Amino acid sequence: MTTHVLILCTHNSARSVLSEGMLNHWAKKLSRDVQAHSAGSAPSGRINPFAVEALNNAGIDTAGYYSKSWDEFSQDGAPPLSIVITVCDSAAAEQCPVFFGGNSQPVKVHWGYPDPSNAEGGDEGKRRAFELTRQAIGYRMLQLLQLPLDTMSKAELQQALVEISKA
Repeated sequence: MTTHVLILCTHNSARSVLSEGMLNHWAKKLSRDVQAHSAGSAPSGRINPFAVEALNNAGIDTAGYYSKSWDEFSQDGAPPLSIVITVCDSAAAEQCPVFFGGNSQPVKVHWGYPDPSNAEGGDEGKRRAFELTRQAIGYRMLQLLQLPLDTMSKAELQQALVEISKA
């Protein structure tokens, strides 16, 4: 059975999109039955072009990606979520969305990343920040995919995801 993971950030334009791309990329490469989705509590309506560039440069196809509301995952017919990950930067006083929707009582964890959209240094500074964020996210997604998702209890999964956040 597919493990559905929802990655949330406020605008669904950068970090959550990088996370969706990296998790789906690694899941496919590792033949894991995991499907990532991303959404936002206040979607911007567009994906940051630097996020698209970082994913494309890593060989990830972003066709079909779009900035969407988390409401899509609370409606009838939405995939049954196993995990919800927030990726906003609470250390920078960003308001992280709290997801109450979904029919399956998913395990929730926070993996914060600074917003690469706010990087200094013009376009080159942003490109570098997006690439570094993509790499950091990719590493955590690889750790998630190493977990025995099919056999873990919710409590075990919660603890493992918290441990990944500390690495």
